Amino acid sequence: MTDSFTQLHIDMRACRRCLQAGHAITPGAVFSSGRERRVLLIGQAPGVTEVTAGRPFNATSGTRLFKWLGEAGWAEDDFRARHTMTAVTKCYPGKDKSGKGDRVPSKAEQALCRPFLEREIALIDPRLIILVGGLAIKLLYPAQAKLREVIGTAVYFPPDVLSNPVNFNFHDGQLLHSDSFASLISPSLSGRLVVPLPHPSGASLWPNKPANKALLDQAVSLLETVRLAWEL
Repeated sequence: MTDSFTQLHIDMRACRRCLQAGHAITPGAVFSSGRERRVLLIGQAPGVTEVTAGRPFNATSGTRLFKWLGEAGWAEDDFRARHTMTAVTKCYPGKDKSGKGDRVPSKAEQALCRPFLEREIALIDPRLIILVGGLAIKLLYPAQAKLREVIGTAVYFPPDVLSNPVNFNFHDGQLLHSDSFASLISPSLSGRLVVPLPHPSGASLWPNKPANKALLDQAVSLLETVRLAWEL
């Protein structure tokens, strides 16, 4: 059967793989799919308020995320209506045992959910992927890389390495830094760009440090440049 967004969304909402495997999740996939689907934003996992509202980045983390995206030129309502927002794992993983924040989905949970993410990417074949938070960033960037080493960079994938649109091979791409970015990104450039952002949780102090804020400003500037060049 040919895959479709309708079938994919039915399958994601019906999935109980993690629950059946004994993982402490609240079943019910949380995602949003806009009408254009040229931009794919991938977060870590939904939080408890996202489950209630039925949409990604609904609460404090959403306020912070859309402040950053707003600085790049995307209004929240327009971004949500036009583009796709999903996560490495689709269901709420529950609270962390420490009582501080939500539990990070295990590698086993990520593996169970990975086919859905790959189907999303294959169907959308996005021009721009925005990776939000450490778990999403590790889909592409080396696992040992620190946030301070990746925020403010981007990875460009030329068309010839996207015959399979699900390509998270870091070495197939070209790592771009902010000082060379503007001269490379143009309206005529084809392919895909991947830009990482830190997790926007209000509990995260990382973006508040001056050196990190400068890196975040570079990331926002990269997003603004590609948004304008590619009319996203």
